[in-house]
Amino acid sequence: MEQNERTQITVEATVNSPVEGLWLLWSQPEHITQWNQASEDWHTPYAENDLRTGGKFKSTMAAKDGSFSFDFEGVYTNVEENSLIEYEMADGRGVKVTFVDEGESTRIIETFDAEDTNSIDMQRNGWQAILDNFKRYAELR
Repeated sequence: MEQNERTQITVEATVNSPVEGLWLLWSQPEHITQWNQASEDWHTPYAENDLRTGGKFKSTMAAKDGSFSFDFEGVYTNVEENSLIEYEMADGRGVKVTFVDEGESTRIIETFDAEDTNSIDMQRNGWQAILDNFKRYAELR
């Protein structure tokens, strides 16, 4: 399937916090390792992030029982502070994350190119679970 023919999946959440604080929680490695997992039996033991256009990111996502891990990495193609992050993953798929400032809350919308291995529902559910974890983490701070 060609890049421009890929199915796109969108997930979103409204976080009860102003955008400025969320931007830091989203982008700093010490915070990424706290919220970046889809379920309780996974975690992110390592993260690095250079959040700027042309910057790179990498995080290791791993099963807590040690049975499996993988690196999630890519390059930022467009970063507009407190509003937009676009990046290309190592496999060439694109992602767009929009932060919509709604005053005391922020709507985060993630749209990403689907991959061909897992079902659309499984991908959507996994990305939504990570976004929901971010929302919980941010609202507890």
